[in-house]
Amino acid sequence: MAGLEREITLRFLAEPADVNFGGKVHGGAVMKWIDLAAYAGAAGWSGKYCITAYAGGIRFVKPIHVGNIVEVSAKVIYTGTSSMHFGIAVKAGDPKEPERHLTTHCIVIMVAVDDDGKPTSVPEWVPQTDDDIRLRDSALRLMDMRKKIGSEMEAHVKPAL
Repeated sequence: MAGLEREITLRFLAEPADVNFGGKVHGGAVMKWIDLAAYAGAAGWSGKYCITAYAGGIRFVKPIHVGNIVEVSAKVIYTGTSSMHFGIAVKAGDPKEPERHLTTHCIVIMVAVDDDGKPTSVPEWVPQTDDDIRLRDSALRLMDMRKKIGSEMEAHVKPAL
């Protein structure tokens, strides 16, 4: 049975192993944390095993420093038949202080799958507030943009004849 938890926040401590050559946490570590939060959110919403179908619009706003506490929040903003769209916000700050600042944000789409790896249905999320409606509408507009980008990208992955 689905847990129907709409939002989850995972917390990590930025470690020296997460640092790039410039001395800040590297984007790959942040992207891994984003994927973990999206999976936890999708499993919590659907009650099923889920896979990442899309991660996009990743925007690195501010650097994360070693020793920062990092909070990665995943929030359902749209559901399809088997997909769940999440708005992801990454915030970081000194663990000794209450303030966290936005460092990264993006959209991640997860798909629930059955034991054979085939997409399976997820509970519908219905927006309740004006803010929820705005988030859902944004997710729908992004879906249209992804389709256009996908068709443009085909030229880069298909060899010319």
